[in-house]
Amino acid sequence: MRVIDMECSVPKRPAGDGEAVAAPVTPRAASAAERPTGYGMANYERIFRSRQGGGDARPTTELSAYVDMLERVGIVRAVPFGVSNDEVAELLRCYPDRFIGLARISGLHPMPGVRELERRVREQRFRALGVSALVDAIPASDRRYYPLYAKAVELGIPARIYSSMNYATDRPYDLGHPRHLDQVAIDFPELTIIGGLGGWPWVNEMVALVRRHPKLYLDTSAHRAKYLGQHGSGWEMLLQFGNTLIQDKVLVGLSAGLVGQPHETLIQEYLALPLKDTVKEKWLYGNAARVFGIE
Repeated sequence: MRVIDMECSVPKRPAGDGEAVAAPVTPRAASAAERPTGYGMANYERIFRSRQGGGDARPTTELSAYVDMLERVGIVRAVPFGVSNDEVAELLRCYPDRFIGLARISGLHPMPGVRELERRVREQRFRALGVSALVDAIPASDRRYYPLYAKAVELGIPARIYSSMNYATDRPYDLGHPRHLDQVAIDFPELTIIGGLGGWPWVNEMVALVRRHPKLYLDTSAHRAKYLGQHGSGWEMLLQFGNTLIQDKVLVGLSAGLVGQPHETLIQEYLALPLKDTVKEKWLYGNAARVFGIE
């Protein structure tokens, strides 16, 4: 089974090699004295074991060995996560047929972002725009993102938009609610949109919107497939409609670094879901291949 992974943690680079990832933007400046231990983005260390103690979930293997592993388990393409755009550009230079470049751009500085997005796509072979309500602390429907969406339409690339509850206790929990995708899809009907992280816990709304808008998709990053199939998990509608009406609209993110499991295990969990075999192929490979124009 071929797989396109929408969220992979690539190996760490040597210290001092490449650009550091920018720290998340908070809604307002606050002194250290105002921040209790574990406040804000630090709350993720309590939620996810892989983040405890400020841990870095990225593998420590050599990059070449990591790429060999991807090929061995059947992952033909992967979207790097938790790295700078410059590091992604280097990955694309070294392995142009292994990684999919997602240019992560802030909506807080839209016009510099528009120029960067065009350069990344035209000169460095990036294939998508990525925006995050969690990082920017503004919802996806905020007009500051609109120049970026317009440029993505012009470039003919999809926009992957953070669409899930967040655990950062210094900003609203529902910044990533799927309702914001509805407005973006209304205003940009030509834009292909990927709702990242599946819209949890608003899965029903996410599924309904994917059904409503012809160019809206979702991906399952940051969630294990074995929980998608459990009764009471909140994913029941995705399993029902993902096997039927929206079977062509679901993409898979393994998030192996975040969940701390081998890629083989996570792939097998998808293969064990109560889905038609033809649908499993679409989720794991076919839908993403079509969205990114791989085949």
